[in-house]
Amino acid sequence: MLDDRLFRTAMGKFTTGVTIITAQVGEDVRGMTANAFMSVSLEPKLILVSVDRKATMNSYIEGSGEFAVSILNDQQQDMSAYFAGQINDERSINFEWFQGVPTVQGAIVRLICNVYTMTEAGDHILYVGQVKDLQVEDGDPLVFYGGEYRQVIDRIKAE
Repeated sequence: MLDDRLFRTAMGKFTTGVTIITAQVGEDVRGMTANAFMSVSLEPKLILVSVDRKATMNSYIEGSGEFAVSILNDQQQDMSAYFAGQINDERSINFEWFQGVPTVQGAIVRLICNVYTMTEAGDHILYVGQVKDLQVEDGDPLVFYGGEYRQVIDRIKAE
């Protein structure tokens, strides 16, 4: 049997971007930090996010049938930590509404998705979203590696 800590350490060796997934049910908006995000298909345009079964976000995604993915810029570590539950103070978040869906202000990419399909996989639920609209901004991404936030440094240009 593989050790849980060793598995987490091994998976942490894969550098990922950092996203915040948002969804709304009624007047209530929910957000969560996720680095389990990937592109799936160009035709149709599909992405995938992975959400822990125990996360409240599941009821928001399933209840609304749509969600947003905001890919964070390298200055948004605090926002990521807040939505990851690492900062316990209550904040009033000014979401940027895009196509009627809440997204994170300042994100370098904002995707609006309809739920295309969902699949249970171990202790997570995988949501495949069909992208119905997107916005792209200039900026560098916030990345996560080895259990820590990182910034991209272009070493080729720096030399």
